[in-house]
Amino acid sequence: MELRSRREAAALTSEATAEAMGWHPSKMTRIEAGRSGLTGQDVRALLDFYGVPADDTETRDTLEGFARQGKRRTWWRPYSDVLTRQYTDLIAFESEASSVRSYQLALIPGLLQTPDYARAVTRVLQPGSSPEAVNALVDVKLQRQNQALSREDPVTLRAIVDEAAIRRVVGSGAVMAKQLQALLEASERPNITLQVIAFDAGAHVGMLGAFVIYGFPIRSDLDVVYIEGQAGSHYLERSQDRAMYDNHFEHLRAAALGVQQSRDRISHVLKDDR
Repeated sequence: MELRSRREAAALTSEATAEAMGWHPSKMTRIEAGRSGLTGQDVRALLDFYGVPADDTETRDTLEGFARQGKRRTWWRPYSDVLTRQYTDLIAFESEASSVRSYQLALIPGLLQTPDYARAVTRVLQPGSSPEAVNALVDVKLQRQNQALSREDPVTLRAIVDEAAIRRVVGSGAVMAKQLQALLEASERPNITLQVIAFDAGAHVGMLGAFVIYGFPIRSDLDVVYIEGQAGSHYLERSQDRAMYDNHFEHLRAAALGVQQSRDRISHVLKDDR
């Protein structure tokens, strides 16, 4: 995405770039679509051609680092038989993101789900899956959590959930109790901010559905909005779409309970369930 942005800023076509690099035009298409990796040397050559200054070491070092990472065996490769292309795209975005802003209307955010909650949700949302496939998908979700939230430089997660998500009993009362307790514990971590939109907040912009905004360390205009629905997943990259969802998230944050009030609400629901 960054390389494509740099090419467009330099007013160059992918065909002209491929010719200058001595590549077949389809290679540029695959690279910019994220379907083909490239070497650090390729990255340097492209940035030189696009006129990126030699002293812009932050951009150059970051992109060369991404190229090296892209050559590594991805941790989710063993699960490829149960993962859709859309899901692997999500994992890839999440792996590179420095921040995640998540709003959920009916579910606990995937990065904060317990194994039992995740298993109960997967069984419902993937009704035709075998027990082995369900277990594999749960393993993937737990790996995602570890990779995003427990790495050396963890993702900054701002999660907003509607009160319906914490009150809906998924799996069983015992499963839900453990999930709510896990939310309370997660909310104490320095890289996680959790807020609840109470029922008495009334109508709000999030009633149309859930969304996630992935932020990346190089530039904010590379942020991606992820929307998942019955018809599949969609990624929004246009500046007007990003601006709209940024605005939506800020409205939701303002409508939600404060951090401590949100913990109190979760504790209240947990106590009621017991």
